[in-house]
Amino acid sequence: MTSSLTKIQEEVLRKKQKEIAKKVILEDDFSERIKTIAGFDLAFKDDTAFVAGVLLDYETLITREIKIIKAKLSFPYIPTFLTFREGPPIIKLYKKLKTMPGIMMINGQGISHPLHCGIASHVGVLLDTPSIGVAQSRLCGEYREPKEVGDHSLLKYEGKSVGYVYKSKKNCRPIFISPGHRISLKSSLEIVKNCMKNFKLPIPLYLAHTHANKIKKLSH
Repeated sequence: MTSSLTKIQEEVLRKKQKEIAKKVILEDDFSERIKTIAGFDLAFKDDTAFVAGVLLDYETLITREIKIIKAKLSFPYIPTFLTFREGPPIIKLYKKLKTMPGIMMINGQGISHPLHCGIASHVGVLLDTPSIGVAQSRLCGEYREPKEVGDHSLLKYEGKSVGYVYKSKKNCRPIFISPGHRISLKSSLEIVKNCMKNFKLPIPLYLAHTHANKIKKLSH
């Protein structure tokens, strides 16, 4: 895979992102009582992705379903264009779940993206599903560094609040939480906090990350 795009290709993809961003809903548009939540993550080996989706009961955080697929990647890794690389296999896996999750959580950005269209927003709109992005690094914006575990601060970009920076574990860098689609800024934080245990990442993503990497290590 080539690691660069032509100027025309970039313009076409940015146009798609802008169109998707217009469709993003930043209000709570899901069942008042969330029953299930699913985390999605990928592990990579050359041009192959091992995609894991883990569905959990929202209240107990007990795993109800695990689905893993292997997919060939046809798009290079380019910051701000992550959806075009990782989105298709996530969508493919999502459609294989026996139970559609009330909320989907993706390892990546939501609206905390230069065009307000990170992978969680993009995939959320394409699937018309409430989604949250949780990333381990900042893509854009400014924030106050949270000091204590459980502390959070707003992530602001171009004068707008686009997410939260949350200190989830001692001696670890904070995580970056942003609404993807059909969810409010406030609820995206509350839902992630509800899914925290003793790990840096919320349980749905921790499990998805673990399973994706386990299958990657077992592959030849």
